[in-house]
Amino acid sequence: MSALYVVATPIGNLDDLSARVISTLKKVDLITAEDTRRTGLLLKHLGIERPMVSVHDHNEKQQTLDLIGRIKSGADIALVSDAGTPLISDPGFHLVKQCHVESIPVIPIAGPSAVTAALSAAGIATDRFSFEGFVPAKNKARLQFYQKLANESRTQVFFEAPHRIELSLQALEDAVGGARQLSICRELTKAFEQIVQGTVVELRQALDSGEIPQKGEFVLVLARAERSFDADTDRLLLALLPELSPSKAAAIAARLTSEPKSQLYDRALELKLLLECNLTWR
Repeated sequence: MSALYVVATPIGNLDDLSARVISTLKKVDLITAEDTRRTGLLLKHLGIERPMVSVHDHNEKQQTLDLIGRIKSGADIALVSDAGTPLISDPGFHLVKQCHVESIPVIPIAGPSAVTAALSAAGIATDRFSFEGFVPAKNKARLQFYQKLANESRTQVFFEAPHRIELSLQALEDAVGGARQLSICRELTKAFEQIVQGTVVELRQALDSGEIPQKGEFVLVLARAERSFDADTDRLLLALLPELSPSKAAAIAARLTSEPKSQLYDRALELKLLLECNLTWR
């Protein structure tokens, strides 16, 4: 049965192309691309000639009907973005969703992603994270965007444009303070790749000084908010821990306080360690 292949392409370094990506692009009947000119350069580099159709935010819904019809008629189609994994802040959602509605196989051809590349090298916790896409372009919306996420308990990943990066970090500092840990990942996998970690204020100053050039593509990885619990919550956990495991103590405390269970569990582990150290000292 014909299928839609969701094909990841390099975010900068062409050596990141996998053999499976190349073989898929060679065998499909049609390639849908956000920018056919940019994808055309990649295909030329690979010596591949295939017809292409442009699918972008303004025509995706209209193009989806035609592409679904082609797949049903026997065509294999590859969906690619300008760089990285399709649908990650790129078009393709409507096409993929409609394929599922029509029981058409959707086959991911995995590969590079700026999101996971940044997370893997940022040096910031990756056990729980959220990808928030591009930071809003307008000043008021940008500040409100960061303010809404200021107390997020997960690591956050953003895309930002070079001509807005300085204003973006100023808004971020206004929203979350200057002490939060941040990693700036610039030009990932490219010749002038740069990954710098520090506090928000330190990295804003590095931008101001030119230590971090305001050029290229930016991925920001922001550390989660560190939550502090009041004395009543600590007393509740301390009362439960002698009789219960940290997991069960956190579950009960979450029901009684409405605090996130995952954070209460982390706090319960800290308190249990303190209790054990105290008992050992005695």
